[in-house]
Amino acid sequence: MSQVKSIQNSAMKRSTVALAVLFSIAAAYYIYLPLPSAISEPWKLMFMDAILRGVMHVSFLGHSLGLSQPFDFARLAASWDEVRGSEFIPGVRVTETTFAGVETQVFESTTVDAKSRLKRGIVYFHGGGWTLGSAKMQTYYLQCRSMAEQLDAVVLSIEYRLAPEARFPEQYNEALQVSKHILTADVLSRYSIDPKRVAVSGDSAGANLAAAVAQEMALDRTIPVKYKVQALLYPTLQALDFNTPSYQQNGNIPILHRPLMARFWLEYLNGDPKLVPVLLANNHSFPRQIIAAARSKVDWTRLLPASVQKTYQPVFPLQGDPELLEKLPGLLDVRAAPLLATTQTLRAVPPAYIMTIEHDVLRDDGLMYANRLREARVPVTHDHIPDGFHGCLSFAFGPFRFSSGFRSFRKYIHWLKENL
Repeated sequence: MSQVKSIQNSAMKRSTVALAVLFSIAAAYYIYLPLPSAISEPWKLMFMDAILRGVMHVSFLGHSLGLSQPFDFARLAASWDEVRGSEFIPGVRVTETTFAGVETQVFESTTVDAKSRLKRGIVYFHGGGWTLGSAKMQTYYLQCRSMAEQLDAVVLSIEYRLAPEARFPEQYNEALQVSKHILTADVLSRYSIDPKRVAVSGDSAGANLAAAVAQEMALDRTIPVKYKVQALLYPTLQALDFNTPSYQQNGNIPILHRPLMARFWLEYLNGDPKLVPVLLANNHSFPRQIIAAARSKVDWTRLLPASVQKTYQPVFPLQGDPELLEKLPGLLDVRAAPLLATTQTLRAVPPAYIMTIEHDVLRDDGLMYANRLREARVPVTHDHIPDGFHGCLSFAFGPFRFSSGFRSFRKYIHWLKENL
């Protein structure tokens, strides 16, 4: 009997070892991605991306089974990382309030003489594809707290509504209304903000809102206080061309994969998720005669240097869906796609800081906007992070810290100190 048990135990151990090996192989296969040699801390990035992809897969599976909205599980997972309540930290006071009905986290520098003088003000819109993210997430919370402390400033981090509860133009309208309200004399005096030193800023989809709001407010003659500068971190600025060199080069690079960016645009513009392949093939860029003017503003063969274009070729479909622009009118709406603004509009906007990331599908959106602003004679400072990935600045904080995140944050803070 003891011999039989010994054999059974031995077989069980072998089975356990075999399962462990198979699980390890499967996990390694899921985690491993071929990444460019120049990218910062590749194994850490692979591990983080595997977690994010897993969350997205579960989220989309729940939607396909009819159990939830497409990004519900991803939003639930992100909420676990939120900082709750207000607090006082040495040097910074953090409070929650509302402006024009929009929730806002306010980070106030509390230096000794803070009450006796006016401070810088920064209105900040977080990223997340208009669908995910929160001003209360640990990464954004720590980022804005550090901004307030290092810039001796008041940072107002906006908690705008997300898709599917709100779709374009609702997020844009919220961003515009809250910006107008913050720039009133009452709010500026309440927080001792210098009306001549207020910036609008954001990252990714938040930078999209920041750029769109900066354009609208620059043209509105009824607004007495204007933004002094705009600071855009790896902005998404157009949805007409998903085959720019950066989309072609970085389509499979974490953390923003090319199909996911198309999916975010469809969520924002209230489009059918089944249209992702259509966008990726540029089949929405049809008929050409209707969108010729818009296409000229995203013509990367003219707006990007040869060193960026490399050997990539434009993708022009021979045929597409001529009714798609009727289904998604936001594709040509400058409020959704600030890169499509006229030169006359761009001439009115404040000086810009634009950060781009080499290993990011959105790199060329930022590069093209910088060049269009320069053509409109708007002062532009462009910082490029050669070893970073999309969203890296936010990863100067929180549990996943990257060296490229620290460097990008330092560059961003340095420019704001010098120009705001």
